[in-house]
Amino acid sequence: MMPTPFAEQLLDLALRSGAEAAEVFVERSRHQPVLFESNALKQLESRDSEGTALRLWVEGRPGMAVAYGTLPPEKLVETAIALSRLNEPEAIELTNIPPKNCRSQYGETVDVPQLMQWGEAVIDQLLDEYEDLQCVLELEQESTTTQLFNSQGLACDHTNQILSIYGAAEWVRGEDLLCIEAEQTQRDTLDISRYKLSLTERLQWSQADSASPVGRLPVLFTGKAAELLWLTVEAALNSKRVLEGASPWSDRLCQPILSPALTLFQDPNLGPFGRPFDDEGITTRRVEFIQQGVLQLFYTDRTLGRQLGCGSTGNGFRPGLERYPSPGLFNLMIAPGQHSFADLLALLDNGLIVDQFLGEVGSISGDFAINVDLGFRVEQGNILGRVKDTLVSGNVYEVLNQVIGLGNDADWYGSCYTPSILLEGLSVMA
Repeated sequence: MMPTPFAEQLLDLALRSGAEAAEVFVERSRHQPVLFESNALKQLESRDSEGTALRLWVEGRPGMAVAYGTLPPEKLVETAIALSRLNEPEAIELTNIPPKNCRSQYGETVDVPQLMQWGEAVIDQLLDEYEDLQCVLELEQESTTTQLFNSQGLACDHTNQILSIYGAAEWVRGEDLLCIEAEQTQRDTLDISRYKLSLTERLQWSQADSASPVGRLPVLFTGKAAELLWLTVEAALNSKRVLEGASPWSDRLCQPILSPALTLFQDPNLGPFGRPFDDEGITTRRVEFIQQGVLQLFYTDRTLGRQLGCGSTGNGFRPGLERYPSPGLFNLMIAPGQHSFADLLALLDNGLIVDQFLGEVGSISGDFAINVDLGFRVEQGNILGRVKDTLVSGNVYEVLNQVIGLGNDADWYGSCYTPSILLEGLSVMA
């Protein structure tokens, strides 16, 4: 493909103004959320945004300027050059080999009436079983187009369309407010029946209250709650953390670091967050970071890959339009196990299910202490009821070496594909 007229004008003007290299990054998005509150349609909205980032190098000094909407190209180039004078020279990291898919589109368009229909169906089905519920739902189609052009001749674009539903069912029982949350992220369509089932199961488990068990106990994290674990792992696999010496795995390549039950990878061809290339124009690829507990690779961008001597894994992404690319994941997938959720329950003589939690997650230290927002006591494989005022603590790196079982129920929670996971050795206090 050829650069857009505006991008071509920016590149040409930057080179004629003294830059030895330049890059234009364009991000265009459309959000179409449909919001339900108190069991009724509340709001329809459509939000469009477009931003352009020009990055250039003058005498090796980088400068970047960002415009939202329209801005004279002369002004953008002038600003980027002025900022370059404030920076020290650096290696120019530009891709000149086009990615395998220079132009691609993932996902089909779903119209707003379909989103409304799905939302109404979820609420109607829930109210048929629990007439006192108050439901909040947000269904959205998000379309994002990324375009990348540079003075080395690179020109590529990608459009990704993602469907999501997030909501909560609130149930007031006397002075007790129960709030059960659920989410689903897909491409092309939403599985409304499965989404509704995730809510009704938890409503059934919450019919009775139960005293929390205490002590060092096995804990079953649902896929939704497993975010607590994988955010820490994601941080430890970041090559920036490795170069800083902050990752506990910095010198553990090709060594066992987690339970042999765990294999973690990324795959650009699977799930709603697949990407054919990263924000540096590098072709993305399937990468196994941890294979049966053994550390295989960290994820890198061009700069960190060069510094570590392993090259880019196709994981150079901008945290924001105003930021330079840095190591990031487009998806993280945990290979599911063989156990059904019922199988995992059967392995619990005395333990806890954690489904929702309150507290910070993702610390590189691995230490955590979370308040259980929605959890259930289990005895001899049976769910006794919902627990309250319960604290669970431990260390991610330690408990991921004590895996009792992995579920076969993997699903997408944001950009993470994870099953439920049963772990031992956690501290439970009430």
